Amino acid sequence: MKIRDAKECRFDLVSLGECMIRLSPPQHGRIEFSPVLEVWVGGGEYNVAYALSRLGLRTGWIGGLNSSPMGAIIRNHARAVGMDVSYVVERKYDGVGKKDRIGLNFTEVGVSKRASVTLYDRGHSATAGIKPGEINWNKLFKQDGVRWLHTGGIFAALSENTRQVVAEAVKAAHEAGTIVSYDLNFRSKLWTSQEAIATTKPLVPYIDCLIGNEEDFQKVLGYEAEGVDVEKAGSLDVGPFKKMVERVVKDFKNIKVVGTTLRGVKTATVNDWSAIMWTEGQFYDGPKYENLEIEDRVGGGDGFASGFIYGFLTGKTPQECVNLGVAHGALLMSTMGDTSQITLEELLHIAGGGSARIKR
Repeated sequence: MKIRDAKECRFDLVSLGECMIRLSPPQHGRIEFSPVLEVWVGGGEYNVAYALSRLGLRTGWIGGLNSSPMGAIIRNHARAVGMDVSYVVERKYDGVGKKDRIGLNFTEVGVSKRASVTLYDRGHSATAGIKPGEINWNKLFKQDGVRWLHTGGIFAALSENTRQVVAEAVKAAHEAGTIVSYDLNFRSKLWTSQEAIATTKPLVPYIDCLIGNEEDFQKVLGYEAEGVDVEKAGSLDVGPFKKMVERVVKDFKNIKVVGTTLRGVKTATVNDWSAIMWTEGQFYDGPKYENLEIEDRVGGGDGFASGFIYGFLTGKTPQECVNLGVAHGALLMSTMGDTSQITLEELLHIAGGGSARIKR
């Protein structure tokens, strides 16, 4: 996969998507009974750029923010790790949230047999209101230069506007020679499978890297892994999934990478965790972490995506890339919150087969 030279680009990666404020009870508490809610920041596409900035790459994020203190929380969070926010679409806060809000989500972190749950309060947000033509894609991709654009199905699902904006973005990136990754990320609370397929299929010719699990490919692209019940939790037989990926890349010959996480849910805090990747005509299996202890599973898939993208952007082999993705996802789920708190040293240690032996 040919990636633009770092010397000719201002950014290694830019992500396009909504960032929200997450409100969660401490530890494994319940929203209904909690006198305190912790404030976290995150969003599917944002999380990838944030993690890569922590790993030392030059990243930017594009979404919508307003002039309220809630907008400042996200702006400050991004700037704290060096993410560029100069292309963010800024709105004046109206004081009541009739439009251009900062999206909220309320998340309970599950334990034992009680699953984690996320409830959205993200309607009429500043990101959903971004209009076609508002972002100068020519300046971003051709004048500044971007090696990799990351976006996905959550952003596309927000509104008719964002569906047009994501189409603008992937086409402009493709034309400029920027690698485009797209996390299918189906969210049934945001749109139907029929809407997702109708929106996403026309985008695929402009995409180099697809990310998603077996449910995402079925609900967002219309490809089924034969014999697999996507609604059932548990370890997956990767055979049917690999056959499905082969059908996808046969139909869309421009696709250069397909990555997916594999999660076997034993309890909310104990999962089997791995991933597979297809590239250059063959599959690469990531390390298998059985009975992985989890602090907070939210953001694990974004951890996988940012890990393997880091590998590609730094010239690693395909096997090293999938190893980095699996390791980063596992490490990210060892901390609370959606965004990565992992250092490059920690990532390279675990991806290289290192243990959790105490360091002192």
